[in-house]
Amino acid sequence: MTTGGVTTPRQPAKRPPVLNPLPPYAALLGLSTSRAEDGELLWIMPFSEAVLGRPGFLHGGAIAGLLEFAALGTLYEALGEGPTAKPINVSIDFMRGGGEHDTFAAATLTRLGSRVANVEAHAWQKDRSKPIAAARMNLIIRR
Repeated sequence: MTTGGVTTPRQPAKRPPVLNPLPPYAALLGLSTSRAEDGELLWIMPFSEAVLGRPGFLHGGAIAGLLEFAALGTLYEALGEGPTAKPINVSIDFMRGGGEHDTFAAATLTRLGSRVANVEAHAWQKDRSKPIAAARMNLIIRR
């Protein structure tokens, strides 16, 4: 099945061990994972009452949570088992209102040093070229 430019498999995508099982907040948001054709880890947040803000729109905190999980998932895939990371700084840009549709997110690791990592994440709904929000995270790595 293809939704939002994402091929959704019948089975969830394998996540990094540190995010398996998902934390309670991710479960509350209904988050699941999938893989793009190129293997990119994608996060999916289905529209539900749990993520509703004002009538007809997603809550900004739900979008921010989705972006954070996308960024952390990408970082933990690159780090492998063992190291953990804690946010130093998070910046989120809300570009347009998220409507009553499933929301997707993916992240890119822009820098991975020995102690600090920088990750960018984007969230979209029907069209990946029209993001509803973006985040930049700086994280400290504990090895």
